[in-house]
Amino acid sequence: MAMLRRLALAFFLSCFSCSVSSLASSDDFLQCLAKKIPSELVYKQSSSDFTDVLVSSIRFPNFFTNTTVRPLCIVTPTDAGHVQAAVLCGCRYGVRLRVRSGGHDYEGLSYRSVRPEVFGVVDLAKLRSISVKESESTAWVESGATIGELYYAIGKNNSELAFPAGECPTLGVGGHFSGGGVGMLMRKYGLSIDNVVDAKLVNAKGELLDRAGMGEDHFWAIRGGGGESFGIVLSWKIQLLHVPPTVAVFSISKTLDQGAVDIVTRWQVVGPSLPDDLTMRVKVQGQEATFLAVYLGTCSSLESTMGREFPELNMTSADCRPMTYLESTALSFTTLANIGTPEEVLLNRTSSLDISVEGKSDYVRRPISKDAWNDIFSWFKMNGSGLIMLEPHGGFIGSVPNATTPYPHRDGVLYVIQYLVFWPGANGATAQTWLHDFYDFMGQHVTANPREAYVNFRDLDIGQNAVVDDVSTFESGQVWGERYFMGNFRRLAMVKAQVDPTDYFRNEQTTPPLLHRRM
Repeated sequence: MAMLRRLALAFFLSCFSCSVSSLASSDDFLQCLAKKIPSELVYKQSSSDFTDVLVSSIRFPNFFTNTTVRPLCIVTPTDAGHVQAAVLCGCRYGVRLRVRSGGHDYEGLSYRSVRPEVFGVVDLAKLRSISVKESESTAWVESGATIGELYYAIGKNNSELAFPAGECPTLGVGGHFSGGGVGMLMRKYGLSIDNVVDAKLVNAKGELLDRAGMGEDHFWAIRGGGGESFGIVLSWKIQLLHVPPTVAVFSISKTLDQGAVDIVTRWQVVGPSLPDDLTMRVKVQGQEATFLAVYLGTCSSLESTMGREFPELNMTSADCRPMTYLESTALSFTTLANIGTPEEVLLNRTSSLDISVEGKSDYVRRPISKDAWNDIFSWFKMNGSGLIMLEPHGGFIGSVPNATTPYPHRDGVLYVIQYLVFWPGANGATAQTWLHDFYDFMGQHVTANPREAYVNFRDLDIGQNAVVDDVSTFESGQVWGERYFMGNFRRLAMVKAQVDPTDYFRNEQTTPPLLHRRM
């Protein structure tokens, strides 16, 4: 039976080119899936397990309500052929697909639609294998794996190998890599995408392609150009990088009375210019700033470096904890109270629907003044206040030309700001109002024309696609696209026109095709 399915798929591919039907046929689409994919891998809305599968990777309950536009079905592929079949069925019967790896999309676009739409979800959670080739310092990782699973597999194979990626272990590899991959090793080794050397994807024709097959423009686009726009990436070949047997970690908090404003003001210059082996980010919450660092060296060397480069923090040997790099990824960097946390925590994929989240982002290219920081801290006394994370750039990430990958926020960037608010239950009005007002206030202190943003902190408030003649318009995409990708957005749209001119892979913020008739 499996062989017959593969032969049928091969025949289907040989005579098929995606041209989305103007009228979605849900029943025909589901029947097509039933013929080509085992029934136990397809969950229709009528399936008893549909809601459980839908919820399995939902991180933000504000996108799981009675009014949420939900998928027609969820496909949970176990091999590439299932993904190819889903794409071919979707193209033939006018049902678009959204792709979910870890479910961390801040707008939930990997599993819900803002506007009424008939769509399916390809959930990659069962495509999560990781194969480490130590002799080459490389690995293949499937998009459904989490960052935590990736860290664990690498570290258990060789504690002196690592990969630069994010701090949250439940991030899905597929989405995280697709947007860039900011993390604690980026000043030493760059973003995740700077260390991707090959990939396998299913394109809008249902073809399975590697780097050579897709071509360099397509390969360029998937490394930072945002998830879902250019196909369904199934796996990534990554270059692993060396870390010492032991790294040094600290977390130091300073209140306003202890000089938090002065220290944060100074950090803006120091953080991006520290030695590449040291990354120190900052969390501001309440009336306190917490400085969180990982150093690829010893505690004694870190103490010496900090005393020379950043004496204002008054870091001492008592603040430092030595550990393996893998152990450092298992920590919650809000505190070092989690020292001794079992590394197996990295394998936990469970999510909670108790707390809703909303986020935004900004980039800073000129230090914010001390007076302004006094004003900023006052916002964290207000009802509904959240937190901000400041992630330093500089080092390797700043040395890569802006056009090398779609991620353009490199040369001249001091740090990226992530704004976050949280609330329990259904009523987040106070927290959301605080976030939007604070974000508006910060406009005077951050980049402008465009006001830069990070695509992995997706934000629909900065713009959404308009669809004309069943294709997203380039002009509507420019509004948000140039904030995420700056001068690289036009090239992304040109690649989209080459690989998906009918705009099959589409959501509210996917790159639109730059078609000749729109130029």
